[in-house]
Parts: sequence; C-alpha cells; structure tokens
Amino acid sequence: MGHDAPHLAPFPRPLSLFPAFVARQSETLILKEKIVSLSGNSFDIALASGQPIFKVSGETFSLSHRMNVSDMSGNHLFCIRKKHFQLHATYYAENANGDEIFEVQSKFKLGGSKFVGSFTSPSGQKEELMMKGDWTDTTAEITDEASGQAVAAIYRDRWNAREWIGGQQTYNVTVAPNVDMALIAAMCICLDMKRNENGSVV
Repeated sequence: MGHDAPHLAPFPRPLSLFPAFVARQSETLILKEKIVSLSGNSFDIALASGQPIFKVSGETFSLSHRMNVSDMSGNHLFCIRKKHFQLHATYYAENANGDEIFEVQSKFKLGGSKFVGSFTSPSGQKEELMMKGDWTDTTAEITDEASGQAVAAIYRDRWNAREWIGGQQTYNVTVAPNVDMALIAAMCICLDMKRNENGSVV
C-alpha cells in the first residue's frame, strides 16, 4: 500500500544551509538504505525522476557513528555525528572545516517522537524546524517552528515485505519549493540513526 506525494505550498523565502540545493519546485527525494555492511549504513538519495542527488556513507566503527554526505561530484557537504552524554539523543552536522552547522535533538512525545532541528542560515537568521511522527508508522511532517508551515513530508510503505525482511528502509520525502533538500535529507538521516539505535543503550 503506497502513498501519493503530498502537495506542499512554497515557503515564502529561501530556507537553506546549502542554497545550491534549494528546491525550485516541489520535489520528492527517495532515500534508499543500502544493505548494512561493515562500512555502516549508507543511502542513495535521488529525485523521483531517478536522478541521483546525494550520496551518504556511514562509518560504523567511529565513536560517533559518522554519516558522510556528498554531492554527486564527490564534494563533501557535511557529516552527521551523535553527541554523547546528552539527556536527549542529539545529532549534529559538521561542514568540511569542522564547524557545527546544524543540530537535531530528539524529544519525547507521547505516541511517537519529535525532533527539533536548529541552524543559522547564510543570511544570519536563526531557524528551527520541527519533525513529528511515529517512526514505526508511515508518515511524518517537518514544519517551520516559527510559522507552523509544512516544509517537508515523509512517507513510506510500512508493509514492504522485502524491506522488512532485509532490514532496509526507503523513505519518500516531499520537499516544498524554496526549501533546502540537503537540509531535509539531513533530518531524515538523523531519524534513521535514531531508529537504528532503538533497543540499544544510547
């Protein structure tokens, strides 16, 4: 049982960390997890048209379980790591210079989970995004905290037997016009990292 891509209104201004990856129209990203290997979880990220846009590779044996994100030309965009010794699970993104550019914190929510992502845009504006949903279910939504406007929607097929047996996930993520696709992909990677930690001591 699948889901139709939701319709999202354009965000009234660019919401981005990486202006080159701001969606000019509504775009759907397909994040397909590869089979887990000794190198860690990795994703292929493509547009709905099939055009690849990002590559994600994991490093299982690093202390913070790094997830490295690059564009299709091999340019390193950022890596995502977990902060240790935090009350709530917290992840952060570092750019190529080692600067922290984005933080995602998990908060408890009855009946599900919520993540709050915070960053400062290239124009100097502080931004917060809220992601709410039950990650065992099929949908979640990312909204701009200040306005409440939806900027992305995540949906997947809960009953995909091949994925369930193989332990892989495919996320379909619709991104609103004027919103940074790399930023939204980063939030999805964080939720997948949290999902993979469930049942373990973190």
